[in-house]
This record gives sequence, C-alpha cells and structure tokens, in this order.
Amino acid sequence: MVAAVSWAAVLFGALAAVAGIVLLVAGIRGGAGKTPKATVKLMGGMMLTAFGILIAGFTIGFASADPLPPASPEATP
Repeated sequence: MVAAVSWAAVLFGALAAVAGIVLLVAGIRGGAGKTPKATVKLMGGMMLTAFGILIAGFTIGFASADPLPPASPEATP
C-alpha cells in the first residue's frame, strides 16, 4: 500500500531548492571569497538547495515506499 504524497511538502522543498539556486548564483556572480556578503550568499544557497532537495526527496520516498513488516516477537528484547 502506497501512502498519499504530501504535495505541500514537495512544493515547499522544490521552492526552497529554487530559492537556494538563486542565492547560489547570486553568490557566485558577486565574487564569493572577495566579499563577506557574496560568501554568505554562496554558503546559504548551498545549504538551502540541499535542504529543499532533501525535503522533497524524502517526502516522495516516504510516500512511495512499502511499509516494513511487523517485527517478530523473538526479535524484541
């Protein structure tokens, strides 16, 4: 049985990834390493892009994965 995808979380992740890429490009064009502002944009863009991809990816993966079988009574301590 496959769970329904939370499209709000996928949309949030995709928007975060796009915003991160915009920040990343702004940081690169601003001369990262030369000015602190451009360096912060570059680092923030990388983090926001990774966060957005993780949120969207894990949401889709969680919704499309089958549940694990229940643990056997012998396996529990």
